Amino acid sequence: MIDYNLAIGLLIPLIGTSAGSACVFFMKKELGVKLQQALSGFAAGVMVAASIWSLLIPAMEQSAEMGSWAFVPAFIGFWIGVAVLLSLDNIIPHLHVNADECEGPSCNLPRTTMMVLAVVLHNIPEGMAIGAVYAGYVTGSKAITLSAALALSIGIAIQNFPEGAIISMPVYAAGRTKGRAFLDGVLSGVVEPVAAFLTILAAGFVVPVMPYLLSLAAGAMMYVVVEELIPEMTEGGHSHIGVLLFSAGFTLMMALDVALG
Repeated sequence: MIDYNLAIGLLIPLIGTSAGSACVFFMKKELGVKLQQALSGFAAGVMVAASIWSLLIPAMEQSAEMGSWAFVPAFIGFWIGVAVLLSLDNIIPHLHVNADECEGPSCNLPRTTMMVLAVVLHNIPEGMAIGAVYAGYVTGSKAITLSAALALSIGIAIQNFPEGAIISMPVYAAGRTKGRAFLDGVLSGVVEPVAAFLTILAAGFVVPVMPYLLSLAAGAMMYVVVEELIPEMTEGGHSHIGVLLFSAGFTLMMALDVALG
């Protein structure tokens, strides 16, 4: 039987990415530096808050029977998440917005393709995070309610809106048609429900690994924040806009998680 709450929860972030990608039909070719700083800062704030309230804290709550050692699964899972993203970062060729040199193995892929792959790499941990939280809900974890899972989906969808624009606009500026740029933006977000579904399947086979899955997703998200989003929000001339939007994203995600959780 289909769990419609689960299906909707997994698709909400993709809707956010798709809506943001549609900006290519209404905006000029390039995003201004300050706007890019603002969007990156906002996304970073949401991801940091989600890592703490939606992932790390529930992971430690689920390990409460370990007493003063309840941090161990979260500690181990966090570092596994960092290692996973570090590995993917080195094996997937990708190119960040405004960068001149690709990362990962050298290849002859088009610039636009590598830009899309950079966002796909970014979206994998977000999908893992959503999957881990909904897996907790599906398996009956007391630390994770449907409202808390929905809060994470909404928070990720909100920060996916500017991310959709961040990928579709530069791809259009690099030579794609508006329709193809929009499609590339949408496809970059498809990895999220896929990664979420695979994470739920993994949790279904081994329920005791839930604290590790939650913290693994947190580690992966924090890797993206520090390695990609913070440098992007401080790129260009000095400005406080990135920090202010980071704070806005952080407090918004925190409020969503507490209010709905």
